[in-house]
Amino acid sequence: MANDLDLLSLPMSSASPRSAYSSFSPGRIWTMATHTVTQLIRMRILVFMGIISIVIVIAAFAFPAVSPEQQLKLLKDWTFGALQVFFVIIAIAATGLLIPRDLEDRTLYTTLSKPVPRYEYLIGKLLGVMLLLGGGLLLMDLVFSLMLYVKQSLIISSQIAALEKEQAATPENIAFIKDLNSRFGLTYSLHGAVWAIFLKASVVAAVSLLISCFASSTLFTILVGMAFVIAGQGQALLREWFLDKMSGFWQKA
Repeated sequence: MANDLDLLSLPMSSASPRSAYSSFSPGRIWTMATHTVTQLIRMRILVFMGIISIVIVIAAFAFPAVSPEQQLKLLKDWTFGALQVFFVIIAIAATGLLIPRDLEDRTLYTTLSKPVPRYEYLIGKLLGVMLLLGGGLLLMDLVFSLMLYVKQSLIISSQIAALEKEQAATPENIAFIKDLNSRFGLTYSLHGAVWAIFLKASVVAAVSLLISCFASSTLFTILVGMAFVIAGQGQALLREWFLDKMSGFWQKA
């Protein structure tokens, strides 16, 4: 506890307390962010990332009965589905627990009694959650890329071996197999999809942090955050349904 509070004991300048309080300090925000990452790691948030890694490994060697292209597609579908679900849960749970935990440990009162504006406290908390999400997704991206590359290489090797057994391993056939599996396998667009998951989780974390500022309990924050996610996922279906049912510009507007 004492070590956590020492992180927030930032040096005071010779200026008046009012000017020190009102000045924007990236250093204070970064201190709050790194402290938040440490706090979340102590809360065993990283267990979720271990579960995701297990899901990726299982999905990499599942579905042996389907075609090679479908194996790669299912691996990507399973992985991206798991990443979205788990990191949205991490974003909601992490931000929903931060302020109540600081209130329980009385760290919040100690922090705000120093020249730390409330908006810097909230920005630091959000930045800390985003750092954890970004680092976790970067690690998961590396694990996923490695497993997908291994799966893709194994499939190409088995197909080339089958061609050699049939005495049809011509350069054209080998090039076709490599090109086909490359399109379904590891591509640069996958990293863009991971970036999109990070942006979605960051928005969810920001909304959950907003709710936790006035929520009466952590459970309320988590439930409202999940409702926000469900509404965001379903709004495209609702918009499509309403636009199909309605006719005319003013009705659609």
